[in-house]
Amino acid sequence: MNKIYTSTRNKNIKCSPKEAILKGIAEDGGLYVYDGLDQLQLPLADMMNMSYTQMAETVLSLLLPDFSEEEVKQCVQDAYENRFDSKDITPLHVVNDTPILELFHGPTCAFKDVGLRMLPQLMSKAITSLNQQDVMILTATSGDTGKAALEGFKDVKHTAITVFYPNDGVSNIQRLQMVTTTGANTKVCAIHGNFDDAQTNVKKIFQNQELKNHLAKHNIVLSSANSINIGRLIPQVVYYIFAYKEMVQQKQIAFGEEINFCVPTGNYGNVLAGYYAKCMGLPVKRFLVASNENNVLCDFLKDGIYDCRRPFYKTISPSMDILISSNLERLLYYKSGKDDGYIQKLMNELEIKGSYKVSEEIKKSIQDDFYGGYCTDEECKETIRKVYMEKGYVLDPHTAVGYKVMEEYHKQDDTPCVLLSTASPYKFTTAVMEAIFNETYTNDFDCMDALAKKTNTNVPKSLSMLKEANILHHDVIHKENMIEYVENGVKEMFHD
Repeated sequence: MNKIYTSTRNKNIKCSPKEAILKGIAEDGGLYVYDGLDQLQLPLADMMNMSYTQMAETVLSLLLPDFSEEEVKQCVQDAYENRFDSKDITPLHVVNDTPILELFHGPTCAFKDVGLRMLPQLMSKAITSLNQQDVMILTATSGDTGKAALEGFKDVKHTAITVFYPNDGVSNIQRLQMVTTTGANTKVCAIHGNFDDAQTNVKKIFQNQELKNHLAKHNIVLSSANSINIGRLIPQVVYYIFAYKEMVQQKQIAFGEEINFCVPTGNYGNVLAGYYAKCMGLPVKRFLVASNENNVLCDFLKDGIYDCRRPFYKTISPSMDILISSNLERLLYYKSGKDDGYIQKLMNELEIKGSYKVSEEIKKSIQDDFYGGYCTDEECKETIRKVYMEKGYVLDPHTAVGYKVMEEYHKQDDTPCVLLSTASPYKFTTAVMEAIFNETYTNDFDCMDALAKKTNTNVPKSLSMLKEANILHHDVIHKENMIEYVENGVKEMFHD
């Protein structure tokens, strides 16, 4: 198979799709991209009559051409069949004229399930095809990726997974989801620091040649379950196409008409998947990028300057508490005309100075496709309350950030817009109950029960079961000790 994936920072680093999925991140710290993305064309008219799983097969076959038709079908079936509580996987609901794409119907009640049910299937096929013995998955999480990755890779043969999360930077329910995870091949560890500390150090571990050489002697490679792994990002392309089909079928738009998407995002992976769909022919006018008070993306989209040297805020939408948005690198690669040298320069500046500025031409090109807005905690609470009171719909604090940004943008553009709902409100019930009913609870499960009763909605079973689950992972370390933790984890889980 042609080595069609290259590093954003050096086009001479090339690999096949299966190799890219196994490696996760390129040797030079760059992210793998498909240079021919803009030459691919979705069979859009045909896709308007496809089920979600048929769409997934179509997208995977286009972007991962070294997977056989049989492999793709098996991956899709194993990832999604009887794993989501909706046959549509990501159902679209029109709530009082507001189209909301619900991405939280998977086993961990967050949008990460869509990619992280698929990635272990893809990786298993790649391990077999490439005769790779074992893979150690390293993942940094701001809350949702961790549990979805643990659930996806739990007890998968020839893999082990270690998840790092900020000790005081996730909701209690998110923490409980992770630390109660079973599986002989799972490790979960809190760090003293924030998500950016965790993510930066995971990237450094990937570039530690001494460690990689040691692991290679035992036929073990490192890989990632974050959206820096192309195998995690590609499955997310599908729900943008599915949303478009649903908009057509529900007669919200005519086929061929442009729409907007509003996406709450921190690491830029979710919205980048939408941009991939647009590059392949989906009629999207603009993506509205919604941030919380850590509004580094909002500022970048306005002035073309990415500057993470700013205060870090802990907010009620913790999965977006991020200042270094890794997937922006992929967008910059495409927008710069695939100039790997330019991307290397920008990323060096970010590492050394904590900031970079793109050219005026690139800034304008990005602004053609993306708009940035942000929302404070108080505005987020007010939005949750208002939407429930006016529409009877319960938003989680991340989706509420998106709703507020979408409302703001509607003043200048009345193009139909789909709001991506990224998590169940039951993962953040304390914030939701306080916002809607001004009630405070010290116990998350009492809070869940109260929210269910007052709003006549159901607590997801996977969350209610946490009340009786045993805490199995207790580790808390300093960020400087992450590499040692990984080395010990490899010995423990692979009996090195």
